[in-house]
Amino acid sequence: MTDRKTKSGAPTISRRRALQVGAGVVGAAAASTVSAPAVLAATKKIRIGHVSPRTGPLAPFAVADTFAIGQVREKYKNGLKIGNETYEVEIISKDSQSNPNRAAEVAADLILKDKVNIMCVGNTPETTNPVGDQCEANDVPCVSSLAPWQPWFFTRGGKPGQGFKWTYHFFWGLEDIIGVFLNMWDSLDTNKQVAGLFPNDGDGNAWGDKKLGLPPALAKRGYTVTDPGRYQNLSDDFSAQIAAFKKANCEIVTGVVIPPDFTTFWKQARQQGFRPKAASVGKAILFPTSVEALGKDGHNLSSEVWWTPSHPFKSSMTGQSCAELAAAFEASTKRQWSQPVGFAHALFEVVFDVLGRTKDVGSNESILEAIVKTKMDTIVGPVDWTKGGPFKNVSKTPLVGGQWRFVDKKHKYDLVIVNNKTAPNIPVGGKMEPLG
Repeated sequence: MTDRKTKSGAPTISRRRALQVGAGVVGAAAASTVSAPAVLAATKKIRIGHVSPRTGPLAPFAVADTFAIGQVREKYKNGLKIGNETYEVEIISKDSQSNPNRAAEVAADLILKDKVNIMCVGNTPETTNPVGDQCEANDVPCVSSLAPWQPWFFTRGGKPGQGFKWTYHFFWGLEDIIGVFLNMWDSLDTNKQVAGLFPNDGDGNAWGDKKLGLPPALAKRGYTVTDPGRYQNLSDDFSAQIAAFKKANCEIVTGVVIPPDFTTFWKQARQQGFRPKAASVGKAILFPTSVEALGKDGHNLSSEVWWTPSHPFKSSMTGQSCAELAAAFEASTKRQWSQPVGFAHALFEVVFDVLGRTKDVGSNESILEAIVKTKMDTIVGPVDWTKGGPFKNVSKTPLVGGQWRFVDKKHKYDLVIVNNKTAPNIPVGGKMEPLG
């Protein structure tokens, strides 16, 4: 039997096929005894499915996931009260191995074998999209984040005015990151020649799209993008791209790059004499460890900033401020906080808010009804699917711009917010500086 393909390219696994392969799919967390939805209600247990890239190039995201799940399990160790009933909470998290096909497989396993009531997922379109597709195919409610909404929506075949039934997403969009990057670049003296570094994946194809991506939006502000074409993730030679950027005299670098690829690119750029005045890159430098891998050459690299300890929000689930959540993460993991920490936590804030408002947790339609009515404040800002914008399945979160500064104190680098024109309620900590 041949599995059909989804719009995002990952296979949608049929119920028959999933049952055939389910026994061979090994999750990051072992599943407990499988029960039918009706039995779940009778035994007062709620199962929450979660897919995370615990291994592979996206694994740095999963550190935040592991911490968030630990907090949730502690918070609800005595159960979750819904109406007059208290339900045991089971979170079943499985490893996508940073592979879209694997993400689809384990999502199908969670749905058909583990009988989860609701799914949650984050960490780039390579994880969110195949999981979302499985939920749509099998009528399971899903909440996702940590991926710009355009590659989550359009890559999956989303149609304006129609959208999806079962999958709802909260994050910022390409229009927000374009605004943030332009605001930072406008504060520097450059020739407005931009080097575009776009991989052949969901993010790269969306960012580099000549009609809907960065190039046309930047052109409206007088910036010209040099795009030498898509490259494959985990490339080990960026000489062709660097040569094209040098020939065009690019003084700014942008793109959306996985951490190991940017480390390779940046080191080769330095070696080959390519020294732009600004480098604002998505995904690659979200994590302190990725910047530290560059030594002092990471100083003043800039990026979009989704969340920091200085953001003025608090958790609806634990009551923690952003600073308190970051401190708890560092105390628990012995690692420096990173931006996904807030969103990994917020995913579960939304899930438990939804479940708490669900009239019948044994009914997927009832859970979906609660998702659609979500309007709440979280550790990453408001999440609201009642307004229907930009599309009914998407709620946008605030975005600002920041730079990594080499300080070599408690941490090697600190992330400083340098531009908040897109979200003035988030405080700045410095000004945009050119690269050395």
